[in-house]
Amino acid sequence: MSDISSSPAGVDGSAPFELHYFPPDPDLAEMVSSFYFARINMPLFDEYERADRPQFRFVTNVDGEYVFADGHRSAVSRANIVGPTSGRVRAISRGPAQLFGFGMLPAGWAALMGDDAEKLTDRAMDAADLFGPWIDEVATALESAASVEEKLVIGNNFAREVLTRGETAPMWFIRTVDGWLTESPSPQVPELVEATGMSIRSVERMTKHYYGLSPRMLARKYRAVRAASALARGEKLDDAELGDAFYDQSHLIREIKRFAGATPGQLGKPTSYTEATTKGRKQLAGRVSPLVSET
Repeated sequence: MSDISSSPAGVDGSAPFELHYFPPDPDLAEMVSSFYFARINMPLFDEYERADRPQFRFVTNVDGEYVFADGHRSAVSRANIVGPTSGRVRAISRGPAQLFGFGMLPAGWAALMGDDAEKLTDRAMDAADLFGPWIDEVATALESAASVEEKLVIGNNFAREVLTRGETAPMWFIRTVDGWLTESPSPQVPELVEATGMSIRSVERMTKHYYGLSPRMLARKYRAVRAASALARGEKLDDAELGDAFYDQSHLIREIKRFAGATPGQLGKPTSYTEATTKGRKQLAGRVSPLVSET
């Protein structure tokens, strides 16, 4: 499995921040967005993560926390389940740490939790509360792995095992929503209602269930993070076909700051974390969903 990396000073483990992305095994492609491995070689990591899909993360140093858009704070655990987010998330880690995790697409989230995604929106939980002591064995195996390749084997097998616990998602609906989010720079809810052939109430219920957000908020989120990613890559919004997605400059600034945690000007000079995340995901293009590679 190939390594898609982004690091400001190489990949030898000496950089202050280092991040590597990997596509999932083919049988997990509809449930896992990507795997990733990060090294934090600094006394304090304090960055805004953009609004994102749910995550399953193993962390070697638990001296940290997540601060969600509504102000809720969750302590970092050895194994973390982070729900879908409706806005920027402040991620804090005190001291050097390593992180291995994977993002979950709606079908994976349903398979893991078997419940409404909305119930864990803008929240995180200790995975041990769901899995018990067994999850510590997985964390130990990941920490003891001699290479990233070994971690990936463990990670794919772990995802394959746990993403069978809950419900089987209606893939026709998920594909329809994903297509709606990617085919237009500014998705409109009536278009989604028409595409599904369902009532607006049913569409809202199902997007909240599988994506954790209403259709309107989902459209705002992906419009903003796509624009933020393009700006962080040094692209112009017109070139990324996002020039007409916002009413005016103030609307653009407001939305990007809410969902990505930075202004367009700040994204023009991205931090090492933002640059690594943006470039790493973009390099996955063609191997993962466009919702992953473009955001």
